[in-house]
Amino acid sequence: MPLMTAFLKLTQHKAVATSLVMVVFTGLAGALIYATQGTVDWVAAILIIPTAMFTANVGARFAHRLPEWKLKRVFGWYLALVALSLLLKPYIPHVQEPLEGWIRVLTLLLTGAVAGFASGLLGVGGGTITVPIMVLLVGLEQHTAQGTSLLAMIPSALVGSYTHYRHGTLAQEYVPGLVAGILLGAFAGGLVANQLPEFWLRMVFAVVLIWTSTRYVGAKPQAKPLS
Repeated sequence: MPLMTAFLKLTQHKAVATSLVMVVFTGLAGALIYATQGTVDWVAAILIIPTAMFTANVGARFAHRLPEWKLKRVFGWYLALVALSLLLKPYIPHVQEPLEGWIRVLTLLLTGAVAGFASGLLGVGGGTITVPIMVLLVGLEQHTAQGTSLLAMIPSALVGSYTHYRHGTLAQEYVPGLVAGILLGAFAGGLVANQLPEFWLRMVFAVVLIWTSTRYVGAKPQAKPLS
């Protein structure tokens, strides 16, 4: 998304809408790679999807009520908090026993709801929410949590994309080229991620998020031109 606003000169609202389309194809390509490695929890994904689809529509609608500078700030702080949680992960106590039964089901449903809203609002896949919860509470291994998140993000991203499209903020002219690049990158990234140790996977993810967040947290309202 930062590349869309920096190089394609899209507004934040258009970048969010277009980014969600990329999320769909990232999820398709990435989930396929993780599935072939056996690192997808299908039951967890099925539980996350329904609530994520519902709240993605709500988040996308809410995004259009926010001024662009506020949307940028929310996005920046969101990324900063997620990066912090990744860096502090070794010091965050895991549950003694992974959640089971109805508590596990309810946790995954609520996770889907939060991730779906963030996806529709900010144009992200929601993995920055679902992955830590699945690792810390549900007890999934890092790679399995990421593969599951990629699969679960596809339907909610479709819903969010369509909602943004109806509001007229999808930059359709850039979609074909971005899709081609994202498919290539997703396949390569999925293969590399499954070979990286869990520690380095977290560190790389956190550094990218911190760098991205610094570009957004200082967003300010644009001065109105003098008449």
